[in-house]
Amino acid sequence: MNQPLSPDEYQEPVCPLCMNPSGPTVPIDRVIRRLDEFLSRNDYSGAKRHLAYWLEEAQAIGDARGELSLRDEGMGLFRKCAEREEAYAHAEKALSLLSSLGLENTVSAATVRLNAATVYKAFGEPERALPLYEKATETYRRDLPPKDARLAGLLNNRALALCDLGLFSEAEENLREAIAIQQKVPNGQADEAISWLNLADLLHRRDGEAAEKAVDDCLRRGLSLLQTPSLPRDGYYAFVCEKCAPTFRFYGYFADARELAEQARRIYERA
Repeated sequence: MNQPLSPDEYQEPVCPLCMNPSGPTVPIDRVIRRLDEFLSRNDYSGAKRHLAYWLEEAQAIGDARGELSLRDEGMGLFRKCAEREEAYAHAEKALSLLSSLGLENTVSAATVRLNAATVYKAFGEPERALPLYEKATETYRRDLPPKDARLAGLLNNRALALCDLGLFSEAEENLREAIAIQQKVPNGQADEAISWLNLADLLHRRDGEAAEKAVDDCLRRGLSLLQTPSLPRDGYYAFVCEKCAPTFRFYGYFADARELAEQARRIYERA
């Protein structure tokens, strides 16, 4: 998944995307906050207009670091909108900017690679995604604490590509490691729920009917996590509910799928 990866537990000594080079820059923090507001309302048209305006501005003033941040956001936006050509354009430009800016060996670069890999996987090219996941994993394991939420997100997405390539054992290892990390992250229940649902799909694909009880256990764990009373009912929670509902529907949890979709709708409407 191309979700936001919070730096709550880790921060680079100097964030290469936040340095102020000589010359004007776009107000990237404010721009991304505004973009998140559009997404919290499920307003993808507004998000696209906002992103296009500031991307043009960054290019006009020569703010390459600002452009990289905006390209990174664009990957996720157009992936969610199932617009392959736009998502690929943002991914390829972002990857090229890593080299020209000299950022190849940073955690920020690893996150860009993760997001680009997720784009390629989403559009049916897991073999193209996997080398990017591998390089991002190497950097995260080297530079992040072992229980960092960003590592869990990477392992989750990497596992999906491995599943598509039939590498189920390695994918299961990644998902279980992601779950172990997410269980220690404050308010990590929504992300952990996604991992359990991904594990359910893996077991179903690999073992078929023999995995019925294990699949049901994964689904029940995921549903229980999404029902955690203390979990913030915000835009991200709505996104997760919307993402998980079809999986529950596929396995016959029709009432739960309807309730998750309804929760997402209510959150979006009041945003």
